[in-house]
Amino acid sequence: MGQPVLPPPGDGIESVELKTALEERYYAYALSTIMQRALPDARDGLKPVHRRILYGMRLLRLDPTSAFKKCAKIVGDVMGDFHPHGDQAIYDALVRLSQDFAQRYPLVDGQGNFGNIDGDGPAAYRYTEARLTEVARLLLDGIDEDTVDFRPSYNGEKEEPVVLPAAFPNLLANGSQGIAVGMATSIPPHNAAELCDAALYLIQNREATSEQLCTFVQGPDFPTGGILIDSPDVIREAYRTGRGGFRVRARWAKEDLGRGTWNIVVTEIPYGVPKARLIEKLADLLQEKKLPLLADVRDESAEDVRVVLEPRSRSVDPVLLMESLFRLSELEARVPLNLNVLVGGVVPRVIGLAECLREWVDHRRVVLQRRSSYRLGQIERRLEILGGLLIVYLDLDEVIRIIREEDEPKAALMARFELTEVQANAILDTRLRSLRKLEEMELKREFEALTQEKEGIEALLGSEKLQWTEITKQIRAVKKTFGPETKLGKRRTTLENPPDTAGIDFTAAMVEREPITVILSEKGWIRALKGHVADLSGVTFKGDDTLKVSFLSETTAKILLLASNGKVFTIEASKLPGGRGFGDPVRLMVDLDDGTEIVAALPYKPESKLLVAGSDGRGFIAPSDALVANTRKGKAILGLDEGTSATLLVPAEGDHIAVCSSDKLMLVFPASEVTELSRGKGVRLQRCRQSRLTDACVFTLADGLPWRDGSGQARLYQVAMLEKFMGHRSDAGALMTRSFPKFERFGK
Repeated sequence: MGQPVLPPPGDGIESVELKTALEERYYAYALSTIMQRALPDARDGLKPVHRRILYGMRLLRLDPTSAFKKCAKIVGDVMGDFHPHGDQAIYDALVRLSQDFAQRYPLVDGQGNFGNIDGDGPAAYRYTEARLTEVARLLLDGIDEDTVDFRPSYNGEKEEPVVLPAAFPNLLANGSQGIAVGMATSIPPHNAAELCDAALYLIQNREATSEQLCTFVQGPDFPTGGILIDSPDVIREAYRTGRGGFRVRARWAKEDLGRGTWNIVVTEIPYGVPKARLIEKLADLLQEKKLPLLADVRDESAEDVRVVLEPRSRSVDPVLLMESLFRLSELEARVPLNLNVLVGGVVPRVIGLAECLREWVDHRRVVLQRRSSYRLGQIERRLEILGGLLIVYLDLDEVIRIIREEDEPKAALMARFELTEVQANAILDTRLRSLRKLEEMELKREFEALTQEKEGIEALLGSEKLQWTEITKQIRAVKKTFGPETKLGKRRTTLENPPDTAGIDFTAAMVEREPITVILSEKGWIRALKGHVADLSGVTFKGDDTLKVSFLSETTAKILLLASNGKVFTIEASKLPGGRGFGDPVRLMVDLDDGTEIVAALPYKPESKLLVAGSDGRGFIAPSDALVANTRKGKAILGLDEGTSATLLVPAEGDHIAVCSSDKLMLVFPASEVTELSRGKGVRLQRCRQSRLTDACVFTLADGLPWRDGSGQARLYQVAMLEKFMGHRSDAGALMTRSFPKFERFGK
């Protein structure tokens, strides 16, 4: 048995308040996530992991013209030297940089399986190889010429760049996605040639606004193409504020198969949508019978995207079919814009298009100044050496004598010819064969050329105008490389106005039209039986619940529900539960207030009229279109006094209205006496002193008044039998006991 381990002495324990400790630690975590992981730098558009991958590949000399190297080697070097995180995280970032469907201008040229647009993953890094692309070369161009600051790597053994020189507008050209702590970024890809044009305009007009730059930058340019359907005003506002979104649709065309038959072929899908998931969702919608206009969907893609959509029949309108698909599937997607970036590599801020490009061009000027200063230093060092060598050629014999005879030739040379130590070392390092006459002439030519170059650089560094002229040349060269006439630079996403669909009833287009019978119980449970069921004697209800109302309808219809508080709710018949069980409570479908119940229900008919009334005998005729509610909250239609409730919602087709009260008084009067409103309390239909209004019917007097007795048998009373009940609205009416034996309700 060894000696027991004693706890450490309590002297070194420090008491810390938990709240303070948590705040400090969470703040440190949040800061590291924002700065070192999730948000890109506004200058080069890269996050640290991407910057480290590109720099690591440069150190491996993986230029666009060099041979490929295994990704395992790249990942290992980047992880060991710069990025102390998981190898899979580094490899995933490397893979995304190479995917031409994810990056508008790929930064890595991959060889092997790097995943595909279907959403399949890449091969393991031991099987794939990579090197840098021309775009990545532009981002790194001049990094060895003191153009950017370096900082120690995580273990202090190596140095890594804080930002890349970025001769390419990478932030907007390739975009970026990231979620930090309390903030996120989402930048879609753009066209590099358009960005270059906007940057050139910005150099000439430093105070240009984002709205002005939208003349050049039309909108995002996705690697997967597609059609942008936002209005120019929406796009301008998004670029001005740095926040917004873009609606992008799949590109499709009608393919004629002859004899009147046709298919729709989708050739481009929205950015960021995996093709396999898109087709799977379409197949699910087909199976659920939510796409009655579509018969089949097939994926015939090879190198290019080709998704074939087969219509149900040749008479289907292709525009209507596609509009219904855009509404239900990811054939239309919204790509968010949140230009939240690290400004100056330090401050996270949401900026607009103009400030984004201003950050880039200002960074290019700093790079130009630092590169020029670095080159100037090189020239001055070389001129110093050349000056010493040219002195030597004036008296070669003396130089040779000093080197042969003096114990300290360096000091002697410096004293004899007034040389600096650098010049003396250069002379001593000169080979004998360089002492020929021809070499002297070459040195003189080099001295003159370097002197001229030095004057040019000094002029450049002293003139802001010359600096902007040089940056303009560089940006024009980038634009030429990635211009609209090149394969990579040609705009892929086009801007179009969507077709006018104002008059199309999409409910009918998206739901298979089938007859149903809607049943509403007294306790507010609703369901839909398949087909038009006349005999409801076999329908069962939950517990002591009973039938309240039933009517025939179709799956494409809308159902209007009147609540006792005077609100009208609208539900889609296609969303009603089937008739196998007891249905679902209406409260799950609409937001009913506490203490209220559904008192009436009927199918919505466009451009028809309805009579709505309360228990106090007041009501009005309303156009049905004014009663349709677009939200779960419904629409307040009937104004009610305290102690009264809404009771009736019936079709208003006819020239007369029959109303009856709870004390069996009935009144018939012309429908023209009732005002037509969209909402309100209405007018008094019947005087109900000690009773309440229970039923009403709008009918054509010449055809007679339909009603049902207690056994459910339909009856019809002609004009002659209704004379004693005729009057004007707000009368009390006559007793209906003898004329209407066992009266149950109005209607057929």
